[in-house]
This record gives sequence, C-alpha cells and structure tokens, in this order.
Amino acid sequence: MTSQYRVADSKREEFRKYLEKAGVLDSLTKVLVNLYEEPEKPHNALDFVKQHLHGGAPETADVDALKLEVSELRQKVEQLTAENTDLKQRLQTYEPQADEEVES
Repeated sequence: MTSQYRVADSKREEFRKYLEKAGVLDSLTKVLVNLYEEPEKPHNALDFVKQHLHGGAPETADVDALKLEVSELRQKVEQLTAENTDLKQRLQTYEPQADEEVES
C-alpha cells in the first residue's frame, strides 16, 4: 500500500515541477497575492482571477492599431465592392452582344 502512495506522490511532484517550469505557479501566486492585497475585495474572486491571469486589459496602442486596421480594411472592402459592381455592369454590356452572335 505504501508503494501506491509513493507513485501518487511521485506523480504529484512531477506535475508540480511541470507547473513550476511552465511559469504557472508564479502567475497564480502573483494573481492571488494581488487579490490578497486588494483593499476592497471583489464580489466575485473567480472573475478577478480570470481578469488578472490573462494579463489584464489590452494595451491602448494595440487597440488603436487594430481599430486603424479595421478602418482601412473596411475602406478596402468598400472599394472592392464598388469595383466589383462596376465590372459586373461592364460585363452586362458585352454579354447580350455575345448572345446575339451565337444566335446568328
């Protein structure tokens, strides 16, 4: 029976080392320390941990860059949509002539 405990302890120790090496223990410890040091404890501790574990809110510069990229891509879509409509109209002017030539 003691060998079974040793195997379980060995697996736990192996898993603990894995978490430590991956930085998980440090991250969890930092978040829990931040929660402990909060002057006003949040209503939902789990939400606090979730919010602070992933690194917090995105950087303003990142958000601004993404907003600019979205704006530019929307303009590009509008431009391509207009071009597509124009090309469809041009194609319509030639298609009836092609149909008439086939019938003759």
